[in-house]
Amino acid sequence: MIDLNDNNREFIDLHVHSNASDGTFTPEEIVEYAEEKGLYAIALTDHDTVDGIERAIEAAKGTPQRKIMVKVIPGIEISAEFEKSYDLHILGLNVDYKSNGFLRIVEECRKSRDNRNLKMIEKIRELGLPLTEEIMKERFKGASVTRAHFARYMMDEGFTESAKEAFEKYLNPGACCYVPREKISPENAIELILEAKGHPVLAHPMLYHMEEEKLDNTICWLKGLGLQGIEGLYSLNTMEDDRKLAVLAEKYGLFLTGGSDFHGGNKPDIDLGIGKGNLRMKKELLQNIL
Repeated sequence: MIDLNDNNREFIDLHVHSNASDGTFTPEEIVEYAEEKGLYAIALTDHDTVDGIERAIEAAKGTPQRKIMVKVIPGIEISAEFEKSYDLHILGLNVDYKSNGFLRIVEECRKSRDNRNLKMIEKIRELGLPLTEEIMKERFKGASVTRAHFARYMMDEGFTESAKEAFEKYLNPGACCYVPREKISPENAIELILEAKGHPVLAHPMLYHMEEEKLDNTICWLKGLGLQGIEGLYSLNTMEDDRKLAVLAEKYGLFLTGGSDFHGGNKPDIDLGIGKGNLRMKKELLQNIL
């Protein structure tokens, strides 16, 4: 159990990605960076995988030569399909990442992602790029490959000038290389997290670009499924977004969390703990998930 009074550090980040999914920092590098920035705690929330958590926790133990004060909270970010139009992301915070049922579902998510990647590789090859599954595994060792990795490959090969261009021209929904992935439902995602003794939180609600009534109704529905929190503080939020989400959280009895959605070099304008520079999450937000 984490003691919120065990040091004088004040700030946390509950939405962080390593290269176990689509970040560029290793789990160990993230812990080191969080330590350098003086954060109290981070939650490692890689997409559909918990492969980096053990490494991050081990790194947080430090060494006789290097004391580490930052705490690591095990988490995950699960992509769930909602009404065939929305890709809702559900964070699971402080999960029992070793429980058998949880690991089985995570493995199913991995298989679904792998099958999709093979189809995307074929579409990219049709563009004339000599891409293979082996090349992706070699270039992005140990990663759970996502569209971000394909964008990086296209950029590195000089096929596009930027990852943004790769997404817009080839990898976004409707583009020639896009392949939809089978996703679990929000019901299953929340059930999975609860079974793993974690806390389900709706990630970055404003990114779904729902009308206010639609977002309100969706959060009400998710609350009925067992949703416990809303990511009310986020790198891309405006002050007005923060206010709206705080009102919704109070309306439905949900707690607020906050996270940068740090991805290292894959989102270079978003920094750990501070987002675009003005994000601050107090460690008191941890009280609801510990």
